Amino acid sequence: MIRTDPNEPPAEGEACEIAPGVLWFQLPLPFRPDTVNAFALRDDADQGGGWTVVDTGLDTGRGRAIWERILAGPLAGTPVTRLIATHHHVDHIGLAAWFQERGAELWTSRTAWLMARMAALDVQERPTPQALAFWRAAGMPPETLREYADKRPFNASDVCAPLPPGYVRLQDAQEVRFGGRRWRVHMGHGHAPEHVTLWSMDDDLVIGGDQLLATISPNLGVYPTEPGADTVGDWLESCARLAGFARPDQLILPGHKGPYRGLPTRLRQLADNQRAALDRIEQGLRAGPRSVAGCFDLLYRRQIGKAEYGLALAEAVGHINHLHAAGRVWPMGTDPQGARLWGA
Repeated sequence: MIRTDPNEPPAEGEACEIAPGVLWFQLPLPFRPDTVNAFALRDDADQGGGWTVVDTGLDTGRGRAIWERILAGPLAGTPVTRLIATHHHVDHIGLAAWFQERGAELWTSRTAWLMARMAALDVQERPTPQALAFWRAAGMPPETLREYADKRPFNASDVCAPLPPGYVRLQDAQEVRFGGRRWRVHMGHGHAPEHVTLWSMDDDLVIGGDQLLATISPNLGVYPTEPGADTVGDWLESCARLAGFARPDQLILPGHKGPYRGLPTRLRQLADNQRAALDRIEQGLRAGPRSVAGCFDLLYRRQIGKAEYGLALAEAVGHINHLHAAGRVWPMGTDPQGARLWGA
C-alpha cells in the first residue's frame, strides 16, 4: 500500500509517497528512537528503471521480512540496484550486505564503509580493558562498572552482517545522479564521521540522515576507540557549514521521525542546543570539580535511566572533551574510585 499523506508515518511494510518517485518507509528498532526511516527513489529508464534505497534498518528476521513485503508490494518487484548508506550506524547500514547479495551496489563514504565493516567483524564477549578504563575515568559508579564488566557488550555483528569487499565511495562536493535527480554530496561530522547528506540540484529534496533531524538531537557520543574525540566541535562545525546550503523551502528526509521544512531554523536550533548545554556544564564546574558522570544533571536536566546510561555517558564525554579543547575546563585530579575530575 502506498499513501500520499506525509503527516502520518507509513505503517510497517507500507509506504508514503512524499515526492514524485520517492517513497518513505519506517523500520522498527528495539531502542529509542523506536523506528528508523528508509527511502526508495525510482531511477530513470536510462539508469535501468530500478530503485535506489537509502538506509536499511537492522539485520534481523523481522527486518528482512518487512523488506520482503516492501519489495513485493510498494516496490512492485522492481529490483533495488543501488543502496546508499548515510553513515555507519547499524540502524542505517545493518542490511546492506543483504541488499548487496541481491545485486544492489553500495554507495557510502569511505569512513562509513570502513567503520561498518570493522565493527561487524569485531566480536567481543566481554568489554575490553580499554573500555573499562574509559568508563572508570568518566565516573561510571563502581556497581555499574562491575555490571558492565560481567555482561556481553552490544556487538554490531548481532544486527549487521559483515559487508563484502567493494563499494562506491561518496565524497564531499561530489555530484551524483539517481532517482531521476542530480545530487550534491555534503559531509557532516559529530554524530558519525563522514556522514553523507545529499542535496538535490533539481528540486527541493535533501536526504539528511541523522545529521539533519527535526525534533530530536542526535547523540554526539565519544567511545573507548577514540577517547579524545571532539564530537561536539565536529557537530558545531558541520551545522555552520551545512547552513550555507540550507533553504527554508527544502523538504528534508531525515533518519528518524518525519520529513520537514525550515532547515535554516533547525540548524540554528541544533547548534544553539549544544552551546546552551556546554554553558550549563561550564557554569556548574565553576562551583567545584566533577566527573563526567557527575555532570549528567547539568547536561540532561533529567534522571538518566539504566537503559540509556551508556549513551548518556558517551555524550557527556563528548561535551567535556569539547570544553577541554576550547580551554574552558581542565582536569583537576581523580576521585578515590579513579574518576577524572574536571573544573572550570
